[in-house]
Amino acid sequence: MRETHSPALVPADPAASIPSMLADRLARDPRGTFAERQTALGGTWQAVSVEAFVADVTAVAKGLVASGVEAGDRVAIMSRTRYEWTLLDFAVWAAGAVGVPVYETSSAEQVRWIASDSGVRLAVVETPAHAAVVAQVRDDLPGLREVLVLDEGAVTTLVQRGRDVPDEDVTARWRRTRADDLATIIYTSGTTGRPKGVELTHGNFVELTRNGVEGLGEVCARPGSRTLLFMPLAHVFARFIQVLCVPSGAVLGHTPDTRNLLPDLASFQPTFVLAVPRVFEKVYNSAEQKAGTGTRLRLFRWAAKVAIAYSRALDTPSGPGAALTAQHRLAGRLVHARLRAALGGRAEWAVSGGAPLGERLGHFYRGIGVRVLEGYGLTETTAPTAVNRPGLTKVGTVGPAFPGTSLRVDDDGAIWVKGPHVFRGYRHQPEATAEVLVDGWFATGDLGTLDDDGYLRITGRSKEIIVTAGGKNVAPAVLEDRLRGHPIVSQVVVVGDQRPFIGALVTLDAEMLPGWLRTHGLPPLDVVAAATHPQVLEALDRAVARANEAVSRAESIRKIRVLTTDFTEANGYLTPSLKVKRAKVLADFAAQVDELYVDTRH
Repeated sequence: MRETHSPALVPADPAASIPSMLADRLARDPRGTFAERQTALGGTWQAVSVEAFVADVTAVAKGLVASGVEAGDRVAIMSRTRYEWTLLDFAVWAAGAVGVPVYETSSAEQVRWIASDSGVRLAVVETPAHAAVVAQVRDDLPGLREVLVLDEGAVTTLVQRGRDVPDEDVTARWRRTRADDLATIIYTSGTTGRPKGVELTHGNFVELTRNGVEGLGEVCARPGSRTLLFMPLAHVFARFIQVLCVPSGAVLGHTPDTRNLLPDLASFQPTFVLAVPRVFEKVYNSAEQKAGTGTRLRLFRWAAKVAIAYSRALDTPSGPGAALTAQHRLAGRLVHARLRAALGGRAEWAVSGGAPLGERLGHFYRGIGVRVLEGYGLTETTAPTAVNRPGLTKVGTVGPAFPGTSLRVDDDGAIWVKGPHVFRGYRHQPEATAEVLVDGWFATGDLGTLDDDGYLRITGRSKEIIVTAGGKNVAPAVLEDRLRGHPIVSQVVVVGDQRPFIGALVTLDAEMLPGWLRTHGLPPLDVVAAATHPQVLEALDRAVARANEAVSRAESIRKIRVLTTDFTEANGYLTPSLKVKRAKVLADFAAQVDELYVDTRH
């Protein structure tokens, strides 16, 4: 067993809450900018000062009070990422209530379960379509008193309702809120089974964000720091960043539609961004595709190799030599500057979480001047529990323990976490809580290693370990992550449990496919035709060979099956946080898995 600890950088405060942190920010910097709102799709950004934001929060909180929301009541928010989401979240906290986020893509059955299990009293949804989803199960939710719609003036309605409620009533409510009071119930998106309600307290957020400002101040708390949220605020990662912007002073922006992400990044110009690895893969693959063919494509690939080599050399005792430094300077002028411009031009830092990023991409982005700080966390740890930090970075790891956190990897490779950011339990599930909270330690269900410097490397999930017929234990994550880096690969599910060798189901990225075919001199093909085209399959076989370089022969992928159906949230194969529902895939594509093993001579 190995164990490591990063000391807290800020003393714990049992009286602190999220609203009290906002009050401290108001006292410190009333005229500073808290957020910027986009005036219209693709429009300019309008500053919202701290005092204006607090005034809006108070006005909406008064409306919640007037609507009958009591301290401790649960209020659901179902919306895409937008300014009103943050406004409502802080208003719910100011009223002493508990926010319950719901993914805007959730089904009626998911809404029914979340609202009934948490006991939602009031729901605020984004669109009439969302209201219609809630209406399908309204008869099963006798405790749900009202549904308000943002696009039909929900915020204005609440403000008007609360006009006669004294500001002091709201102040009194949040002043009674303590660190150990419940702040939110976040339902895990669940790759298997029914989602569990993770109960997070104000203290979980306060201690994590205050230590985050001290430990990551160079990233999020420098003058001019700003970030654009495009991940769902129903996800704990984006929610953490939203709260982090209160003590850090970073300016917060929102964009609800990732189809407009690149123009929004260009106009907002964040200094740090947060995303899942798939976003970083897409930016790289899109840039390669835009390079086209011939000389421009060769130039892009040369510049990418230079970036990776330069970053790797930074980790050696001698550092980059004169020749490599000169090449890096030239590549920076010719190619790297354009790539940084795709992230807005001012981004120095990126925070990646949700899945392993892979060393190649980590070195590539650092090599072009955007340092990716890969981290690791779960809903149960209020987001980050380990993260690479400026001056404490090892590409390929998820960093050392977050300030105030202890990490343990037991003899079976299982990761355990202890710290003030660990959740208090699963709602209405004491047995499930007791299974994962043992003597103050949280059993994450993930597998990893700790090196001599205390850096954590994730190797997989214990429930996803594949045991081949030959008895070899295989963690699929490393293979899946590497193979998913190919431009036309969308999703990968490695298979082989109790089978003679490892195989994989692969889906194609319909968005990237046309450009890839064009640059490889192939005619236009749809996904169905591409799935059997010899040159496409040859390219995928080469990608498999590259992925296999990371593992032993016994762990390597021997055969793949290209599916004509992609895994998406819409068809139920991805969770809202973009994790593959492995059990559902294996059940629905059992015949395709069996076909991999018809001929077992491989």
